Amino acid sequence: MKNAFFKGHGLGNDYIAVDPAELDFKLTPGNIRKICDRNWGVGSDGILALSDSKKADFGLRIYNPDGSEAEKSGNGLRIFARYLHATRRVRKRSFTVETKGGLVRIELHVDELGEASAATVEMGRATFEPKALPCTLKSKELIEKPIKVGGESMQFTGVSVGNPHCVLFRERGEKWTREELLSLGPALENHRLFPRRINVQLAVPLGPNSIYILIWERGAGETQASGSSSCAAASAAVRLGLVKTPVTVKSPGGTLHIDVDENFELTMKGPVQEVARGTLSPSFLRTLR
Repeated sequence: MKNAFFKGHGLGNDYIAVDPAELDFKLTPGNIRKICDRNWGVGSDGILALSDSKKADFGLRIYNPDGSEAEKSGNGLRIFARYLHATRRVRKRSFTVETKGGLVRIELHVDELGEASAATVEMGRATFEPKALPCTLKSKELIEKPIKVGGESMQFTGVSVGNPHCVLFRERGEKWTREELLSLGPALENHRLFPRRINVQLAVPLGPNSIYILIWERGAGETQASGSSSCAAASAAVRLGLVKTPVTVKSPGGTLHIDVDENFELTMKGPVQEVARGTLSPSFLRTLR
C-alpha cells in the first residue's frame, strides 16, 4: 500500500514504521521532523525504516524526531519486530536485524490472539571504552568519571550498547526529579566531552536486582522508556557493583528485564503494543514534497 505507516509503542516510547519503497517521498530530515511532529504530523519519538541487509534477515534505519539518525533503539527494535509480524513480512519467531549499531537477534512472543505482544532482543555487548561513545576524556574506561554541568561537578559512567550513553547514579533511597532531567538532559547531551552528543539516564538502585531511570534521548528529549537506555543503565549498575543480573529496569513508562552476562552481552525482554495503521493523506504528502 502506498504511503502506508504502522505506529506502535514500547512502554510509551512510540515509533512509526515504514517501508521506504512504498513512499512517494524521501525520508529527508525535514520530512522526518514533519511526520514526527505531534501537532502537525502523525507524531512519534522517531521513524523506523525497513532497509536491505546482506548480513541479516532485515535491515533497519532509525531516525530521531529531529531528523538525525540513531544507531540502535531497544524499544524501536521491538516495535519493528511487531511491524514485520503484523504486516506478514516475517513468519518466523526468531530472526536477525542489522542496525547501524550492530546486528541483533529478535525472538517474538506471540500471544493467544496471534499478536506479537512481546519480544526478546539480543542487544549486543556493552563497552565502557571512551572511543566507543566517543568521549574526549583520556581514560581506559569511563567508570565514575567527573563531569561539570552548570557549575556543578558530578560523576558519570559512559557506556556504549551500539549507541552512546551517559549514566548518572544516586544512592539507593534518593530520587531524581523530572526538573533535574529537563535541566541536566540537554546539558549532558550536548556536553563538550561528547562531540557526537549522547543519551542520558538518571538512575537510582531500588534493590539487589532493580533500578529506576529517567531518560533523555539524543535527538528526541525526554522519553517515557528506552530499551537501549535500560540496557546501558543496567550494564553500568552491574559494572559498578550496585546490582546483580538479571536487572529489572523501571522507568516512567514501565518495566524492562535486562540480562547482563559475564562478558556484558545484553538481552532485553519487554512488551510492545500496536497503536495504528494507516496512510498519509494526499494533502499532508504535498507538504513533504
